[in-house]
Amino acid sequence: MLAAVTPFFLFVAFLLLLLVSLSLPIIKSIFLFQLTANASASFLDSSASGQARFGVWGYCTSAVTVEVVGIDHETAGQCSATHLGYQFDSNVAKALHVSGFSDTISRSLSAVLVLHPIACALTFLALVTSLFITSRRSQYISRPAALTTLGIALLAAVITTIIFLIDVIFVAVVRHRINDESHGVLQLSWGNAVWMALGATIALWGAIVSDCASLCAFGRRFGRKRADGRY
Repeated sequence: MLAAVTPFFLFVAFLLLLLVSLSLPIIKSIFLFQLTANASASFLDSSASGQARFGVWGYCTSAVTVEVVGIDHETAGQCSATHLGYQFDSNVAKALHVSGFSDTISRSLSAVLVLHPIACALTFLALVTSLFITSRRSQYISRPAALTTLGIALLAAVITTIIFLIDVIFVAVVRHRINDESHGVLQLSWGNAVWMALGATIALWGAIVSDCASLCAFGRRFGRKRADGRY
């Protein structure tokens, strides 16, 4: 039954958005992008390497390894406080052994990432209402519940689509600035949170399609019953 597919899609979208909303520094394995630095110098045969991962609420730096004349020295990594909006600050610069990148990440642009939990809350609300679409006592769907689910899911889908585009633009802008300013010292790689947001977007639009199909099927069935004189 098509009505049973809608809660499944909404659950998948909610789970993905929840994980992205709890991304780094809360869940350290989920992040938007990663910066990696590998610097070396012929003097004293020295080298340094470090990583920094950025999520919705902040960043985490990996342990910094410095090698001088074959002797390794490692400094423990750290995470920023969980807050809205962040920048390429001195802690990140120290972990990556670079300087002059304070304008690489815009605090105002990173603050827009707060839309992730908002979309997650709307998707959860749509998931709850979708559970009332079908009834055990009746073979038909609840039209008010289906329409309510459709309205909330449509709003969540639009916001999540915007969120995915913001994620892509945010990472792309940072990557462009890094490539222009670092001259190959820093490398940026995309994180799994961006693709999880894409998965949530697809799942939400799938839920909308299945909900619309359920409403159309209900309308045709109700019309046939009415034409037969059973209503």
